[in-house]
Amino acid sequence: MSFLTSLARSWLTRSLKPFTFKSDYDQVLPYENLDNLGLYVHLPFCKSICNFCPYCKKLYSEEESNRYIDALIKEIHLVGSQSKEKKKVTSLYFGGGTPALSAPRIKEIIEAINEHFIITEGIGLELHPENVNKDTLQILKDAGVTKISIGIQSFREKYQSILGRRSVDTKAMKEALEAVPFETVSMDFIFALPSQTYEDLKADVDEAFELGANHVAIYPFIDFTFTSSKVKALPKKEKRALLDAITKHCQEKGYPRSTIWTFSSKPEAKYSSMTRETFLGFGCSATTLLRDQFKINTFDVDAYIKRIEEGKLPTSLTIRFKKRQRMVYWLFWTAYSTSVDEKDFEKFFGVPLKKMYRFELWLAKKIGYLAEKDGVYTMTLKGAFYYHYFENFYTLSYIDKMWGIMRKEPFPKQIKL
Repeated sequence: MSFLTSLARSWLTRSLKPFTFKSDYDQVLPYENLDNLGLYVHLPFCKSICNFCPYCKKLYSEEESNRYIDALIKEIHLVGSQSKEKKKVTSLYFGGGTPALSAPRIKEIIEAINEHFIITEGIGLELHPENVNKDTLQILKDAGVTKISIGIQSFREKYQSILGRRSVDTKAMKEALEAVPFETVSMDFIFALPSQTYEDLKADVDEAFELGANHVAIYPFIDFTFTSSKVKALPKKEKRALLDAITKHCQEKGYPRSTIWTFSSKPEAKYSSMTRETFLGFGCSATTLLRDQFKINTFDVDAYIKRIEEGKLPTSLTIRFKKRQRMVYWLFWTAYSTSVDEKDFEKFFGVPLKKMYRFELWLAKKIGYLAEKDGVYTMTLKGAFYYHYFENFYTLSYIDKMWGIMRKEPFPKQIKL
């Protein structure tokens, strides 16, 4: 597993050097001149902790949540005040945790953002199914939220049991979504669960659209080493058959693929915090991706608050990219949208895509991973599966290791991946 990702990294970066994250960081972030900048805010608190979830989270307490949000707003002002004028950004996404637990303070956070940034493509926020009620949705809509993503995981009782989730009151959910409409209503599902069949996943997807979703996300189950989950994912062959079948079903129903894991019933229904060229992240574990660097905040809530109170950014680790490293990162996450436009690559890096990766592009087309038209490379069904497959290796080789360490150490000295 690690050999495969190391080999790919060495080949694509033309270097044997690992990705090295160090404890040094910039107090002033160079984001002013970036186009297509996005924003992300992390709220880590949950009413209960799902044993399969790898993200930075903590049991909810109103007092601690308020202390955290006070610090979060200070971090927004610390970073936002570095720009001389209000900076245009594409989007703002709230993740977690369960951000809707803090619904009464979401407006306050958005107002702090609006002091420094102009959001042009809307605001998205994640919800637990239990948060989908008329009162909470109205509070969020009044605060400026335009897109919501509901973490269903599965409507099927057997998988709810496996994942430690409770059943969803679908009637109440449908009524709430009809009463308080949003531009995008996304529902998240996990696929490749043990013994999961096409009929199981198809039933989940169909029910989501019937309940009012105009966008669904189907994320592969990944067995992180630091979680307490005993669940094992489907084998590769079964996983591919399941993904191919559900993709064909969605396309036949008129739900085209909008990213590698998502399908939408309307072209304007979009929900993805991952396909942005650059972004600023605020809060515990939030990441920031700039032209030449990637940084990640501490996972420790108390350490995060302490850093902010000292007037310092809560950065835990930073990698300063070599040019080829940045190109690989750009290509990997841009490909998440299922296509790469060589014009976008050249605009960002100032060099033609084919000059840097002519052989790799030829090979990907030759083995049926990509199709090309007018300089736009689009994934085939086969290519989409192998992106899934490689992303799983990447997650376990890089993200699993990094997050595993950062969950224990607020500010590690260095991590090599």
